[in-house]
Amino acid sequence: MKLSNFNFDLPDELLAEHPAEHRDESRLMVLDRANQTIEHKLFKDIIDYFDEGDVMIMNNTKVFPARLYGNKEKTGARIEVFLLRELNQDQRLWDVLVDPARKIRIGNKLYFGEDETLVAEVIDNTTSRGRTLRFLYDGSYNDFRRKLTELGQTPLPKYIKRDVEPEDEERYQTIYAKNEGAVAAPTAGLHFSKHLLKRLEIKGVEMAEVTLHVGLGTFNPVEVEDLSKHKMDSEEIIISQRSADVVNRGIENKKRVCAVGTTSMRTIESSVSSNGRLNPYEGWTNKFIFPPYDFSIANCMITNFHTPKSTLLMMISAFAGHDFVKRAYDEAVKEKYRFYSYGDAMLII
Repeated sequence: MKLSNFNFDLPDELLAEHPAEHRDESRLMVLDRANQTIEHKLFKDIIDYFDEGDVMIMNNTKVFPARLYGNKEKTGARIEVFLLRELNQDQRLWDVLVDPARKIRIGNKLYFGEDETLVAEVIDNTTSRGRTLRFLYDGSYNDFRRKLTELGQTPLPKYIKRDVEPEDEERYQTIYAKNEGAVAAPTAGLHFSKHLLKRLEIKGVEMAEVTLHVGLGTFNPVEVEDLSKHKMDSEEIIISQRSADVVNRGIENKKRVCAVGTTSMRTIESSVSSNGRLNPYEGWTNKFIFPPYDFSIANCMITNFHTPKSTLLMMISAFAGHDFVKRAYDEAVKEKYRFYSYGDAMLII
């Protein structure tokens, strides 16, 4: 499989700028791999495809307000700082992306907020846009993190051209988000409402929570035609013993084991035992899944509609079959499904 196999024409108007009015009323395309059929539903209809003892694997990462705007010392130039990950809590060192990067050199200072109580000094260049910053703040670590939250904005993807609105703080977050550390939402989970989760629970569907702190590596463009040469950035993952037990019970009972989103799928595929069971794990993964690939844990998945040439589309193609996904995407464009983070959903069974 080559990069060019994953290109398709996606009209700009199908990129969702806003979420659906109600979380569970996005549209849902259902792909049945055995029968090669495509159905059109609403997301809340997903309950009809699950029974008692089936398992849903959810990524409970929580998005933090990772986008800050500061001013460069002396010139006052406005600089966007995108927080990627904390490197050292005591020294307040962070990996960040800066824009425009050409203006930001080692030794520069950036000032944030109207009172300029938060300052950052550039101490290293990591990539063309990447920098290491040391934050200077007169207060405890908890006060410092509160200040970052106060000054930061919800990190909506760049394709959304509008300003961040108050509703984004809630809607660009799953309702079961709890472990803070992601710079992008695990978007397949955005479709679940409290009401729908309750109905699934009453039906006897089991939930297994895992964590993958989504970094920008998930969205980095693939720039090599030979996919085996693409390297994913590492992202932190956590799989508890309890979640592994729930998933393994589902496998042993031959139930539907559903990965909610590509991040959940990458998490579970990063910690598989030799007999095809899920192992507990805490660490990092740079797993890149593209066709052909044998999946070990999940036999079903929920995902959004992804952009051309993305690593996310490659994983879906590996799971559902390249030709079938191509046909589904052609139909999605024709039927005007909404694509990407705030877009519609797909269930692959």
